[in-house]
Amino acid sequence: MIMEIKTDALKGEELMLIYKMRGAELSEKKPGLILLLHGIGSNEEDLFRLANQFPPDFVIVSARAPYTISPGKYTWFELGFSNGERIINAEQAEKSRLVINTFISQLVDKYDIDPKKVFLGGFSQGGIMSYSVGLTFPKKLAGIFILSSRLLPEVKPLIRPGEELQSLPIFIAHGKNDPVLPLTYATDALAYLQTLTNNITYHEYDIVHTIGEKELADLVDWIFAKSL
Repeated sequence: MIMEIKTDALKGEELMLIYKMRGAELSEKKPGLILLLHGIGSNEEDLFRLANQFPPDFVIVSARAPYTISPGKYTWFELGFSNGERIINAEQAEKSRLVINTFISQLVDKYDIDPKKVFLGGFSQGGIMSYSVGLTFPKKLAGIFILSSRLLPEVKPLIRPGEELQSLPIFIAHGKNDPVLPLTYATDALAYLQTLTNNITYHEYDIVHTIGEKELADLVDWIFAKSL
């Protein structure tokens, strides 16, 4: 079912994002939540195609980023380059971080989610936002998964202390042959986070800037293990 919620996510009126949802199977137990965040230039349809790969006792939500690039293409923040360096719109990235945090709370309330079984993850720029939200609101989540992504330097001053991060499982996966976000982004993030927590699962795959079958299978196994 598609929830077309079109309030302005950035004016603080309701802070909801447009999304697609797969409901959980009927059960006496409250369902978990897996929130998926797409990469730059994509939309909520992209990762929603993976919805049925995830456990049936989870509500699966694929959110649309709030900033429009062109029809059907959205971004969590605008990105440019200067002298070969990536330059982000930091104000947009910060607004998106706060919007996603509020959106999670609203989904938990709306769908009567078990708050101890909320997972957040994404691909590429969606992974960037998953780092940004998860590492700054770690107690809100049962885990974050980061696929072919990087950790923004702008977020590092906001990251919670290691004793809080220790309770947040982190799954990092990256293609060895990624030409868009090279593998060094993953290894650099891993090295930095290992100074704060050892609750990290790390995988490299013989793929480019995409989500591989083995990667997805490993992710589903990880979510299952962390939600027991």
